[in-house]
Amino acid sequence: MSAEIYGLVSLAALVVLLSLRIPIAVGLGAVAMVGLYLILGFEPMIGAAGSLTFDFVASWELSAIPLFILMGAVSSRSGLVASLYQVARIWLARVPGGLAVATNLSAAGFAAASGSSLATTAAMGELAIPEMLRARYQPALSCATVAASGTLGALIPPSILLVIYGLIAEVSIGDLLLAGVIPGLLTALAYGIMIVVRCKLNPALAPRDEETQAIPLRDRLHMLLSIWPLPVLVLAVVGTIYSGFATATEAAALGCIAALLIALGMRRLSWKILLDSVKSTLHMTSMIFFIVLGAVLYSKFLAITGTPELIAHAADFAKDNPYLLFFIISVIYLVLGMFLDSLGMMLLTIPIFIPLVQGTEYSLIWFGVFVVKWVEIGLITPPVGMNAFIVKGIVGDKVKLGTIFRGLLWFIGVEFVLMTILTIFPKIITFLPDIARSGW
Repeated sequence: MSAEIYGLVSLAALVVLLSLRIPIAVGLGAVAMVGLYLILGFEPMIGAAGSLTFDFVASWELSAIPLFILMGAVSSRSGLVASLYQVARIWLARVPGGLAVATNLSAAGFAAASGSSLATTAAMGELAIPEMLRARYQPALSCATVAASGTLGALIPPSILLVIYGLIAEVSIGDLLLAGVIPGLLTALAYGIMIVVRCKLNPALAPRDEETQAIPLRDRLHMLLSIWPLPVLVLAVVGTIYSGFATATEAAALGCIAALLIALGMRRLSWKILLDSVKSTLHMTSMIFFIVLGAVLYSKFLAITGTPELIAHAADFAKDNPYLLFFIISVIYLVLGMFLDSLGMMLLTIPIFIPLVQGTEYSLIWFGVFVVKWVEIGLITPPVGMNAFIVKGIVGDKVKLGTIFRGLLWFIGVEFVLMTILTIFPKIITFLPDIARSGW
């Protein structure tokens, strides 16, 4: 059997294993090790596994991941996000679907502090869904808003997925984080507009909260003072990257220190909160590292087999038409998103697609945001939309899973429109990185 056939068989085997809910780290690592053994033999397999994993873990850029996770954990557990949500719901009380729009905007704020879609969904779900259901919002709208808004954590800096993409694609992580800003804010804006229009046309979706609307303007202005911590965190992370003052890793450290100091200064940091945050960080970091280690091994195996070049050669017909190429890639991501988790989808496809993208006028920075956007869509796509299952776990038997996915169809439709715009106008993504490289 030729090396290329081994590679193609491994792709099919991996999809089957992951569809059967085998842990992705185990699936990637097992397929890679078996493949390396069949092609190279036992001793070269052990040598490759040792050197590859050491080189990866020793990467300085990886230290940004646990720092971003710790920053988000402290922000969530110290109540910084809860303050943002309460202020948003009061100021948006007069807007059709105000609670849902407030949830959407608060999720964008939390995403800027956590970098994790799953963390954003879980935090906003616990906070916002009971409030919306209590206000007699339709369950489909309430749950779908949280599940979809949680995907902003995959894109708005600091984005853990963009950091991982940068490591695999060997492109600037700082440029990637900058590139995620406008698409992330554009997604939050598009979600908000869709919610307002739907609730305006069908007021039964979201009854108005007369009591909240009656709060005097003076009190509303006073409440704005409570949301200053999150803007400071965003400035500590994104601002230092934009200005060139710090690298992405250094900015992560600054953001983590800022989160701890803010929580301490507001007397919201206890030993229990700190210990829980550290435990959560260790758990999520170890999970991500094991998955990426498996992906590194699998990527090496694929490179040895020549499978990426084989697939790239098969797609040569689309290289002269980038719209056709990215349509094909989009369909592949849409299908994979129905069965695989976000990180697995990225790690499985990036080594294959990068050679294809390099032959087009589109940059790898643009492609990184393109990939993460499709990962976002996969998080809310049936039948295995991870964010939908997180929301289902929060609401229990109160709302059926089918109801959640039905509400998500509106958000998926918005995403399709946004993906078309971002493909036709790639400068939307590359605008900030280009300005930063030119020295503003």
